[in-house]
Amino acid sequence: MQHVHESLNREASRKHNAISLGSGKAYFVGSGIASLSGAAFLIRDGLMPGEAIQIFEELKITGGSLDGAGSPEKGYVIRGGRMIEEHYVCTYDLFASIPSLTDPAKSVKDEIFEFSQQYVSNSRCRLVRDGQKVDVSSFELSEKDRLDLVALMMHSEHSLGAKRIEDWFSPTFFENNFWLMWATMFAFQPWHSVVELKRYLLRFIQLFPDFNKMGGVWRTPYNQYDSMILPLVTWLKAQGVRFRLNAKVTGLDFDLGGEQRSVKGIRYTCDEESNNIAIGQDDLVFVTLGCMTENSSLGSMTAPAILNSNKSGSAWTLWGDIAKGRPRFGHPAVFADHIQQTKWQSFTVTLTDPAFFNFIEEFTGNQAGTGGLFTLTDSNWFMSIVLAHQPHFINQPENVFVFWGYGLFPDRIGNFVNKPMSNCSGEEILIELFQHLKLGEQAQAIIDAANCIPCLMPFITSQFMPRVEGDRPNVVPAGAKNFAFIGQFCELPDDVVFTVEYSIRSALTAVYSLLDIKKEIPQVFKGQHDVGVLFNALKTMHQ
Repeated sequence: MQHVHESLNREASRKHNAISLGSGKAYFVGSGIASLSGAAFLIRDGLMPGEAIQIFEELKITGGSLDGAGSPEKGYVIRGGRMIEEHYVCTYDLFASIPSLTDPAKSVKDEIFEFSQQYVSNSRCRLVRDGQKVDVSSFELSEKDRLDLVALMMHSEHSLGAKRIEDWFSPTFFENNFWLMWATMFAFQPWHSVVELKRYLLRFIQLFPDFNKMGGVWRTPYNQYDSMILPLVTWLKAQGVRFRLNAKVTGLDFDLGGEQRSVKGIRYTCDEESNNIAIGQDDLVFVTLGCMTENSSLGSMTAPAILNSNKSGSAWTLWGDIAKGRPRFGHPAVFADHIQQTKWQSFTVTLTDPAFFNFIEEFTGNQAGTGGLFTLTDSNWFMSIVLAHQPHFINQPENVFVFWGYGLFPDRIGNFVNKPMSNCSGEEILIELFQHLKLGEQAQAIIDAANCIPCLMPFITSQFMPRVEGDRPNVVPAGAKNFAFIGQFCELPDDVVFTVEYSIRSALTAVYSLLDIKKEIPQVFKGQHDVGVLFNALKTMHQ
C-alpha cells in the first residue's frame, strides 16, 4: 500500500505552497473526471483537507461523461468510452496515487498497465465491407493525400483558423482506409476543425505503424466508470470530500473590477430550493465548461432514443451566462449551436447468450478485448462495434455479455431498415447490424436474448467544431485570482480534446496555477520530435 501513496507522502512532507490556504475552501462545478482529478490534486499536491472541498453535480450520480451503469435484468449502458494509450502522463500521474478497488495493494495505474500488457491490441479485422474483412495493410493514401497530411502537420494553428477538414483535403481522401479508420477511432467528421485533426495527427503519430491493428491502444479492466471514476470517488470520499448531488449551479457572481478578478458567489438549486454560497478571499472555484453528453437520451428494444436538442441543462447554460459580455471567458455558441453536426448515436447491447460473441471472435480472429473497434464501411449509418474483455462491469455475471457500438451518421436511412438510425428502436438497430454481418438464421435467436439500448447525444462531438483562438478560454484567465476553467472546453496548447488526458491536464494546470505550486506539469508527448517515430510514420504512409 505504501508505494501507492508514495507521491502523496512525498508531497505532504514539502511546504512548498506559495500561499496559505488557511481556512480556504474549494468548490467544483460538475463531477466529471476534470473535477474529480482536480480535487485529488488539491489534496495530494495542494495539501488541502478533503473536508474543505465540495463538488456540485446536477445529476444524481458522479462521473460526468465517463459513465457506465446497469444490471443484467435492465441492461447495461455506456454512452461512450475514451481511448487511452501509453503516453497519458497526467492520467497516470493521478492514478498512481489512487488505490485499486479490486486490489488495494495496487494503484489504478498499476492495474491499467498490467491489464493492457496482458490484453494487447492486435486487431485482425478493422474494416468490414459486404460482410467480409477488408485488407487494411495499406492506408491507400495518394501522393496528394500524403503531401496534404504532412503540410497540415507543419502549418500553424493560427494560419489554419476555422477551416474544416473537408476544406483541406480532396473529396477522395474521405474514401481511403486511413480516413475510414481514423474517423471511426476518434469520431471525426469532414466538417470538424482541421486544427483538431492536426493536433490529433501530431499527438498520435507514434501509433501510425500499427494503426490498422489498433496497436498502442490501451484499455481499463472494466468500463471506465468502474475502473477509473469509482475508485477515484471512493478515495475522495475517504478523504472527506463532500459531494452535492442533484445540485444545479445556476450562476456565478464575479468581481471583475481592477487587476484581480474573482468569483464572489455561487448560486445553485438543490431539491428545488435556491441557495447561495459566499466565496471567501481564500476560497477557490473550478468550473467545468460545457458537456459533451448533456441532454443524452436513452431508448429501449421497442422505442428509439429521442433527440433533446435544447440547452436547458446546467453546463451549456451556465457557460453562456458566464461568457455573456465577457469574451475572455470563451464563446460557447461556437461549440453548442450546431447539433446537426455534433450529434451521433451509440448503443449498448446486453446478451444472455454467448452466440454473438462466439460468432464475432471466429469472424474477426480476435478474442473479445484484443481486437477493438471494427467498422462496417458500407453502412449508411457508418456503424462500428467493439467487444470488450468480459466482464465489462464489476457486477456483470459470467453468463452475461456486453458490447458497444455507434453510428456517425444517425440521420441517414439504413441499408436494411428503412428509417434513420435516430428513429430506430434497439431491436431495429440489431436487425441492421446483423444484416450487415450476414448472420442469417442465427440472427433472430440472438435478438431474442438481447437488450439493445440506444443513446442519442446531441453534443457529443461539440469540442471538435471549427474554432479560432479565444473561443476556448484559458484555464486561468488573465487576472483571475480564485477561479479556473476545466474540462474539454478550455484551452490547453498541443493536447487533444475528447480524451481523459485533456480533462485531467486541465485540472492539474488549474490547481498548480491557482496555488502557485512549483512542480512541473508533465509535458504533452511529442512524437514528431523523435526521428525514429517520424521515419516510421512516413514509411507507413507510403505503404
